[in-house]
Amino acid sequence: MKQQYDVIVVGGGPAGLAAALSARKNGAQDVLLLERQADLGGILNQCIHNGFGLHHFKQELTGPEYAERFIDELKASDIDVLTGTMVLEMDAERTIYAINPKLGYLQLKAKSVVLAMGCRERTRGAIGIPGSRPAGVFTAGAAQLYMNLEGVRVGSRVVILGSGDIGLIMARRLTLEGAKVLGVYEVMPYSGGLNRNIVQCLNDYGIPLHLSHTITDIRGDKRVEQVVVQKVDEKRMPIPGTEQVLDCDTVLLSVGLIPENELSRQAGMQIDPRTSGPVVYENMETSLPGVFACGNVAHVHDLVDFVSAESERAGKAAALCSQSGSPSQDSIIELKNGFGVGYTVPQKIRPQGVEKSAEVFFRVNQIFHKVQIQVTSGDERIALYPREHMAPGEMEKIVLPAKLLEKVRDGVITVSIGKEA
Repeated sequence: MKQQYDVIVVGGGPAGLAAALSARKNGAQDVLLLERQADLGGILNQCIHNGFGLHHFKQELTGPEYAERFIDELKASDIDVLTGTMVLEMDAERTIYAINPKLGYLQLKAKSVVLAMGCRERTRGAIGIPGSRPAGVFTAGAAQLYMNLEGVRVGSRVVILGSGDIGLIMARRLTLEGAKVLGVYEVMPYSGGLNRNIVQCLNDYGIPLHLSHTITDIRGDKRVEQVVVQKVDEKRMPIPGTEQVLDCDTVLLSVGLIPENELSRQAGMQIDPRTSGPVVYENMETSLPGVFACGNVAHVHDLVDFVSAESERAGKAAALCSQSGSPSQDSIIELKNGFGVGYTVPQKIRPQGVEKSAEVFFRVNQIFHKVQIQVTSGDERIALYPREHMAPGEMEKIVLPAKLLEKVRDGVITVSIGKEA
């Protein structure tokens, strides 16, 4: 084991794998990948359904197949890998403190660090569902792990709360294993998942999706026996008189993902309350010089292909930073979200760090049809991007050419949604 590395990547899921490989390809001589699990691949290992790789590999792969492509490439490289290694802390000087069962306590120094810890699921406690606390309440990801990796079916009569992609996919998975999925109940007036998953996982199997509904009570002694669902109003408050009692033995929660940023906060990194991830520049560098964030630790993605592409950019930037430092801070453009836009990533752009163009990712906060994405600086509209359809469950991307950034006034760009002319 070396004590000093050009680039250290924290996390061995799709983001970390792509970032480590990209860093090595772009000139970083000594690269180390740290993963707390025994195996690389992260969440992809339990995602046995297909639909991965359509953008990145131009092929339809399962999650394990997608991960295997990167893992095989990693094994063929000279990148150092430590699995079963828990990172305890990172400081602002890019010193990482970790523990490994064989090597013990580790103190490692890096010229650049890439954070790729992914995200975690929001639990029952985070959303405060009333009722008793019987067995049979799972997050959708936990149920996926039990079924796909451990071979254990979690229930027979299932109610799913939330329409995130994992919940939709698990509705199909449970049905294929002989369980009865009574319905998917979503508190918002729109789905939080991709439209293709609504079609392929619900509609194709006759599973109903109930929008503007939530669970208001969970009943049962040792095991879930019933749930009460209700319609909600525009303020997401239950409407009296709309109660419906469902007999079931299992509840799955697919109510959102939270970027895993304890390390980031501990190091004093600036966190964006809109994304719950670090504030990043155009090359995914955070507020700490030489520290980068990518994938779901920065903002929750809908497709792993986009995670890989973003992480390759972060890995390349980390390699370049380890050789020549960060781009100049002479001028910084701040990105703000206007009407209809929930957040932007990156949150800041350094024009000096942009070669040809800067990619900006965001999600809308309601469904739109036939609109324009407007980019404004002050009172001037500097770019328009037409869209036929946009939904909160699907991430959007626009590309800002370097010449466009020259038109920015007062160092602020606002991205908003406007009606089509």
